[in-house]
Amino acid sequence: MNTKPSLSQTKIFSFTTRFNDTSTRYGRSSISATLSSKPVYSGELKAAKETTRIEPSNKKTASDEDNFLSKIAINYLSKTLQDTAGMSSNSSKSTGYDSLVDTATKVARNLDTKQQHELVLIALDRAFPTVILSLIKMLLPPSKLSRELFALFTTIFFAWLVGPSEVRETEVNGRKEKSVVFIEKCRFLEQTNCVGMCTHLCKIPSQIFIKNSLGMPIYMMPDFDDLSCKMMFGQDPPEIKDDPVMKQPCFQFCKSNRSYGVKH
Repeated sequence: MNTKPSLSQTKIFSFTTRFNDTSTRYGRSSISATLSSKPVYSGELKAAKETTRIEPSNKKTASDEDNFLSKIAINYLSKTLQDTAGMSSNSSKSTGYDSLVDTATKVARNLDTKQQHELVLIALDRAFPTVILSLIKMLLPPSKLSRELFALFTTIFFAWLVGPSEVRETEVNGRKEKSVVFIEKCRFLEQTNCVGMCTHLCKIPSQIFIKNSLGMPIYMMPDFDDLSCKMMFGQDPPEIKDDPVMKQPCFQFCKSNRSYGVKH
């Protein structure tokens, strides 16, 4: 008999979740748990080999410069993720982007990678109205124009999440088009300082969500040396098991990896 705890049996900070056996566009979800203050699978997970990276300083961050609309978007996403995980809004004393990072860190410490994917997908499903996503999918089927528009919109509307970015030119089927977004230094990766959180709480679920909800294939390629990232609209990503990021060891100063053995 398998005694490994399931997500629905996990505890998260001793408060209960707000939904059970939820049906989403990704299938039925059994996320009905609450996260514990200790890692659920700490005895089973092995720490990844560490790579060198300069430990983050405590200098002034972009959070201090977020405008009013950015703060609204950050708080909304953080609250949605907390609600999906069954976390009370006062479970974190942090505010703004720090609250989003704290919430993501607690999720990473307590759930395995597949559960992390599922939780983020459900949170994104809640955050964006289905009717809007369906309309975008219908009006912008995959094409040179739609790929370029997706790239442009990303640089305009998601700087609060990933940091400053720019559209770059690429070649698709022998034709040049501006459908690649280059993020100079990903805000989420820099703040979490964790390869696993970048991979399983951002890259993989985002690729799935954008493809399924908007009909647009996308391949995200983070560079863990300089913290940059390329988002290539219109390109299908490799299978998860074949993605190079799955072989990437975490940073030397990754607190999640060092303290909790987060499996990457």
